[in-house]
Amino acid sequence: MSLTETPFACVTSQYEAIRAIDPDLYELTVQETRRQAELVRLIPSENYTSSAVMQAMATVFCNKYSEGYPGKRYYEGNEFVDGVEELARERAKKLFGADHANVQTNSGSPANMAAYYALMKPGEKVMGMHLPSGGHLTHGWNVNFSGMLFQPVYYGYNETQGVTGLNPETGQLDYDELRNIALRERPKVIFAGGTAYPRVWDFAKFRAIADEIGAYFVADIAHINGLIIGKVHPDPVPYADVVTSTSHKAIRGPRGGFILCKDRTMIDNPEERLVDRIDKAVFPTLQGGPHNNTIAALAVCFKEAATEEFRKYAEQVVKNAQALAQALLERGFSLVTGGTDNHLILIDVMKSRKIPGKPFAKALYEAGLETNFNSVPNDPRKPFSPSGIRIGTPAVTSRGFTETEMVLIADWMDRVAGSCHKDGKNYLFDEVALRKIRAEVTDLCTSGKFPVPGIDF
Repeated sequence: MSLTETPFACVTSQYEAIRAIDPDLYELTVQETRRQAELVRLIPSENYTSSAVMQAMATVFCNKYSEGYPGKRYYEGNEFVDGVEELARERAKKLFGADHANVQTNSGSPANMAAYYALMKPGEKVMGMHLPSGGHLTHGWNVNFSGMLFQPVYYGYNETQGVTGLNPETGQLDYDELRNIALRERPKVIFAGGTAYPRVWDFAKFRAIADEIGAYFVADIAHINGLIIGKVHPDPVPYADVVTSTSHKAIRGPRGGFILCKDRTMIDNPEERLVDRIDKAVFPTLQGGPHNNTIAALAVCFKEAATEEFRKYAEQVVKNAQALAQALLERGFSLVTGGTDNHLILIDVMKSRKIPGKPFAKALYEAGLETNFNSVPNDPRKPFSPSGIRIGTPAVTSRGFTETEMVLIADWMDRVAGSCHKDGKNYLFDEVALRKIRAEVTDLCTSGKFPVPGIDF
């Protein structure tokens, strides 16, 4: 069933200026608005922003060039831009309890790149989680700048590649083995953080390992930033030299990034300070003029995240993830690490239901459940057709879903899996069953019980 066949009609007046000048783009915008409203969005790296965040993105700050930092610009006319950036920086510092904040990075990968340039020289070793074990491209993977310019050392789990650091029985981090790897390889920088690890990160243990070998410790909190603010996940700021993050996931901000760091001297040069290295790595090393409208939206999202309402939201994200994990276990799905402590769940669909992740993700989407196929630790299948799928609860929690709806989602996923049969090399799903589930999903999402933040119908 295509989106245009669904019975829900989207009516919006938000984009009339676009409609007048570019009907083609207007139509695509309306269709995407409908898509986001009518589906159960379970990709853990996606969320909904507030109307205020979206409005900040559309302000006149998008018109202004502001190369440099507040009070030190290379263009005139930045007095109000300076005020916006200072507002965002101070709010970030207060929100996370950090010494310093840089809010100019365009996203999480540039934030990590800035950390590399501030802390390392090309060719030096970086230690990060193995990508197929749940890490991120920018933590040393070979097709990314981080693995091309720097020498990667991995922790994770892969029998054929000899990668260790995850307990093969539990799938959870083995900190004794992480220490052994660090002592053997002596990396200049150690990264904590990932995209598909459903358990708590023990930042104090990473700090102790880094101190033992004289390394810098960077915590990438792109996925768990909102959980940290809500105090449902440990805080890395007291332990990490540098904390990097996106701003469009659990924190519910624009598609941007930011960096937090300690005000300390450099290990390799006591004459230099870390805050100066970080700022210089962002500008002029990596970027020219920042995106001021994004910084304005960052300021809004930091203000929203400082509220009691946001703290309750973060708590519910974790409650929902754990309720969904339990419901999936009860329906026979195999979960990496056996469950979750945070916002995401990694399902080994091949192991439990004999269905590869890619066709299952596509069938779920036809049924109105948006996920992404994903490798699992020690995955025997290739990355573009892996064994697992990755799901999470930030977006559905933003809509007001609770534990009751998590059981519904697990039931829908179970029914999709149950409708599959194999025909040779192909995995086929019952189209009638998928359309029936899709209608149920649409009914729930358009019932009016679960309004979409930032989208007005």
